[in-house]
Amino acid sequence: MIVGMSIDDNVSYRSRIRNAWAGRISGCMLGKPIEHMSMRKGREVLRTYLADAGALPLRDYVPLVQGFEADIEHHAACRDQIQRAIPDDDINYTLISLLILEEYGRGFATADVGRVWLRYLPGAMVFTAEREAYARLLADAGMRFPFGAPPAFDIEECSDNPYNDWIGAQIRADLYGWVNPGEPAEAAALAQTDAALTHRGEGIHGAVVIAVAGSLIAAGTTLPEAMEEAATYIPSGSDCAAAVSLGLACAGDADPSRLHAEFDGMSPVHTVNNLSLVTWGLARHPHDFSAAIGDTVSAGWDTDCNGATVGGLWGLTGRNIPDEWVDNWNGVVETSLSGYAVVTLEELVDRTLTVAN
Repeated sequence: MIVGMSIDDNVSYRSRIRNAWAGRISGCMLGKPIEHMSMRKGREVLRTYLADAGALPLRDYVPLVQGFEADIEHHAACRDQIQRAIPDDDINYTLISLLILEEYGRGFATADVGRVWLRYLPGAMVFTAEREAYARLLADAGMRFPFGAPPAFDIEECSDNPYNDWIGAQIRADLYGWVNPGEPAEAAALAQTDAALTHRGEGIHGAVVIAVAGSLIAAGTTLPEAMEEAATYIPSGSDCAAAVSLGLACAGDADPSRLHAEFDGMSPVHTVNNLSLVTWGLARHPHDFSAAIGDTVSAGWDTDCNGATVGGLWGLTGRNIPDEWVDNWNGVVETSLSGYAVVTLEELVDRTLTVAN
């Protein structure tokens, strides 16, 4: 049983965890086909494609339009093509967080994160900050040292890379909030320990905000209030704190143009701009799952990451996610992780509840 929760609360908690996984996977699949279009060609091209496809406002999986197949990646994530959730790093990392907690418990060290990566995560499935860190882990002879012994590699060196303000740590943080309902400080500590392998500064701040928000939402805090409170767990003068404030301030805007103007020129995979967009999507649509992930994804930047984060946090509210989102992928998830080529939604839920107990 979750500490501080009654049996009735625990039943409700299972529903929250199931919806968090379902929302995260569905949001990721929504954004996956158009991720590279968004990053390489920009928001206007993305919006034009969706408009021409009759998919605005976006409230269903992205259609594959005949004649534009070359513009869409991962056709198997498109409407009428989906059979199961296909591999994606956003889901890989959430499962990795689960594996870390299963193997090392809540007292895991940053070095343990590296150990789990090398054991389960293929090098071809890491990018930006994670790829830089992974290469340094491999250079340390695969971190082959006795269980519990200190690593030979330098954590500070591992995280000192040109991408350590980018979105990687933010997309790895979700589950640490899920398994700590009403314990935001614990969620923040776990997210920081994980993020320290690859990130510094704003990269870690974004991870903390997402983990803390998840902890608060899982305990009943509303989406806008959770994002606002989560920002108090990072330095008030940080760019991430300002990004959350801007996202909340723009919640009444049907179009996130103010966000795009504020972050013009920033990498589409930076932590700060994407955190602001996630905040906007959650605060704008706290009662409508399809609108929350649809508007966030169609707003551009890192579409699959943001769809996944918004979907997972929204799912923690306990409100049901429309069946058609999960029915499309039949509750079956493919990953890139060694030994986990295929897992089911129900297996993920059961294992998450076990580490939360």
